[in-house]
Amino acid sequence: MNNFKINNPTVIHFGNNIIKDLPDVVSKYGKKVFLMYGKGSVIKHGYYEIIKKLLETSGFEITEYSGIKPNPVVEDVEKAVKKGIENKVDVILALGGGSVIDSAKATALCIPENLTPWDVVKYKSEPKKALPLVTILTLAATGTEMNAFSVIQNNKTKEKLGFGYPPLSFPKHSFLNPEFTYSVPPDYTAYGIVDIIAHALENFFGNGNSPLADRFSASIIKEAMYFAPLVLEEPDNYEYRANILLQSTCALNGITAYGKTGGDWGVHSVGHILSLLYDMPHGASLSVAYPAWFKLQKERIPERLKTLSKLLFDTEDIDKFIGKIEDFFLSVNCPVSLKTEGFDISEKEQITEVMKQNKVSGSNYELSDNDIEKITDLMFL
Repeated sequence: MNNFKINNPTVIHFGNNIIKDLPDVVSKYGKKVFLMYGKGSVIKHGYYEIIKKLLETSGFEITEYSGIKPNPVVEDVEKAVKKGIENKVDVILALGGGSVIDSAKATALCIPENLTPWDVVKYKSEPKKALPLVTILTLAATGTEMNAFSVIQNNKTKEKLGFGYPPLSFPKHSFLNPEFTYSVPPDYTAYGIVDIIAHALENFFGNGNSPLADRFSASIIKEAMYFAPLVLEEPDNYEYRANILLQSTCALNGITAYGKTGGDWGVHSVGHILSLLYDMPHGASLSVAYPAWFKLQKERIPERLKTLSKLLFDTEDIDKFIGKIEDFFLSVNCPVSLKTEGFDISEKEQITEVMKQNKVSGSNYELSDNDIEKITDLMFL
């Protein structure tokens, strides 16, 4: 087992009606609130109105930045930083899913010293301070509500990168009301569940021998697979949504990496390229990439795959394991092949070239240029 440190300072407020505590929490950090949200779903479903009224009646001064898209882009962060500085905001309140919170984390890191966001993403400028960040989650998927990391893409340079500056970039508080996820449509509910599973898998394949962490990961995956059909059948069921929401947070709050030096993240790197090039939903990119990665690795790390297969499905047959994972993804209407999603074989070259340009690889299981070409081929099967 590797040496490790545990430091997760984010306070989680979980459950129904917990939003009533928001004014008291936010008031600890100031009166000028920078409310960041996405393209309109929070307005459509009434969450924006609830939050804004709560802030206004409590005497907060509100500055807003809206329009953050899925697969968040650096241009939104740049504009948000400028607006936040101009309005001298005290605290950022992110209302939305992973894209909004990731953008808010980057904004919080850049405002105090007016740093260039892409320099922060690429570790060319190291923030010494950050604005306090409070989040209100509306999608169970990324786990960003309880960790210090973000993913931002730059369409001009064709890069999509993860970064983080713990402990600065941890949210101070995160509010998780399962009812705020009722409105997530079936496809994005399923994509979120795939993302949860992928986070647990990335840490399972990280560097280090930690059987307890492995069992944490396997339990999260099994729970996600159990609750997936239930929540898709009854999207307004509080208990189903609550369980998925808790799985999402636990999959990436550090618990699945105890005793390891971190996850592998090679599959996420592959998926990021599909999102970067084609604006493919993150979860859909992962449901395509993971079976391909398993097939690439099955003769290289058979014992590791057998261990996971035994924990999940009580079998050490790797081909059966891969088949069961693919069957699950298909059962929740997530793709396992680019070909069935309408991708043309001629797009292989662009995908492989951009993956090589981005140095797509895992932290534990490195991917060569030849591996990248094989994974691309496997994603088209």
